[in-house]
This record gives sequence, C-alpha cells and structure tokens, in this order.
Amino acid sequence: QVQLVESGGGLVQAGGSLRLSCAASGRTFSRYAMGWFRQAPEKERELVAAISSSGSTNYADSVKGRFTISRDNAKNTVSLQLNSLKPADTAVYYCALADASWLLTTPRGYRYWGQGTQVTVSS
Repeated sequence: QVQLVESGGGLVQAGGSLRLSCAASGRTFSRYAMGWFRQAPEKERELVAAISSSGSTNYADSVKGRFTISRDNAKNTVSLQLNSLKPADTAVYYCALADASWLLTTPRGYRYWGQGTQVTVSS
C-alpha cells in the first residue's frame, strides 16, 4: 500500500521560509514523477512544482524563483523549499505520486496523495 506523509508546514511571516518534506513508501519511488500541489479555501487544487523520475522540474509561474523541488531516491523523499513567502502562498500543500515517470502538471495524472500540510503566511 502506497503512503505519502508530508511534514514541515506551519505559520511564517511574509518573506520567511519553510521546507516541506514528503516521505513515500509502498512503491518503487525512483520510477515515478512526484508533485507538490496546493489548495486554498474556495479555490481549485493547483500545481506548485513537479519533478520527473530523472530530475526534470516544472514550476507554477507564481512560485518560480522562490520555490525549489528536489527528490532523494535513496531516502524515498521529495522536498519543497519555500522562500520569500507571501500571504498568497497560504494553502494546504499536498504531496502526490504519479503513475508515470515524466512531468505531469495536472492533478489528474497523480494517483496517490498525502494528507496535506497547512502553510500559513502572515502579512
């Protein structure tokens, strides 16, 4: 059974940083793309960043230059470094595991999801 467990969310002031981590189990992690999505109240879930099995990355325009996604296949983890945070970044952040190795930018391509971790940025 595949499990994804996120950690690292919290409350931070605007301009601050957080690091989110996601630990995966139950699947050959290195073969598949991973993604971080977020969902704010009354908004649709949106891609924040994705990373393919080979390490190629894709970012939402709103976070380019501020967020960095990375993966450690030896530890079965994917991380998201969030810098220069803004109040608009406030949301629940979800880790997701795809059914494919290449970059996928919509939620539809991801089969497994974590429970989410709250990120709140105060102004």
